[in-house]
Amino acid sequence: MEKLYSTPVISVNSNSSIFEVLQKMQSNFIKRLVITDETKPLGIITERDIDKFLEDDKTARAINEIPVKHLMQKNIVLITDGLEDDFYQCASKMKNLKIGSVILVDKNGDLSGIVSRTDVVKSYANIFGGKYLVKDFMSRKLVTCRKSDSLKFALSIMNQNKVSRLVVTDEKGLAIGLITTSTLLTHSDYFTKGHTRSRDYLLPLDKDATVNDLLEGNLVTIREDEDLAKAASLMIKYKISGIPVLDSNQNLIGLVSKTDVVEAFSDVLPHEQLKMKYKEMY
Repeated sequence: MEKLYSTPVISVNSNSSIFEVLQKMQSNFIKRLVITDETKPLGIITERDIDKFLEDDKTARAINEIPVKHLMQKNIVLITDGLEDDFYQCASKMKNLKIGSVILVDKNGDLSGIVSRTDVVKSYANIFGGKYLVKDFMSRKLVTCRKSDSLKFALSIMNQNKVSRLVVTDEKGLAIGLITTSTLLTHSDYFTKGHTRSRDYLLPLDKDATVNDLLEGNLVTIREDEDLAKAASLMIKYKISGIPVLDSNQNLIGLVSKTDVVEAFSDVLPHEQLKMKYKEMY
């Protein structure tokens, strides 16, 4: 059976520091790592877990002094690799449990791989063209910031709303880009310049830096009446996790994300089974 995931699972041990984990996330362009005890998975750690922990922790410890065993998620979701309905199982668990990945283990319980939202989105793009439209699963709740806002303000908005991305607008309120926690992490001075002690690891040393300083390229958008599989393909092509959605008049009306595509993937099989049952009855 062909493997569901295209890249090796990246792991660390439970005594690794937050700083070490963030370095691995940054260098591998990922948002989560598996915590292992040599071969067996013990937990998982995400960018959001780290951000939330540092926001709540009132001690003076630096990020290179805090082992991830204190903040990793221990209630991980495992499935045995090699089952024929692996992907449907993964998508269904991601949707119902509101998680971003499922860990795969072999028959001995050793770490075999990880299926992330990105893997499910890539599969949806390849398999389910013509099944759903963007408007069937998009979210109409938008969290935005202005390009002139400080990066500190943008990060506070993400934390307040428990989101990992903001739609960036210009002075007229028109969408011009996205900024994410991954964007901040990739450009963080604390990794490019070797600073390890500050907890503001996502913010640059330049206190006057604005959102506009980190915007890159043209904004990828999609219309609400386009195929959801096209949205999934764009996410994979441009390595983004969300796309602003426009109506027929080019007005910004929502956002479609990898989470929405995962939900669609988990719904396809039950919907198809209902259709077949209906046809048999009539």
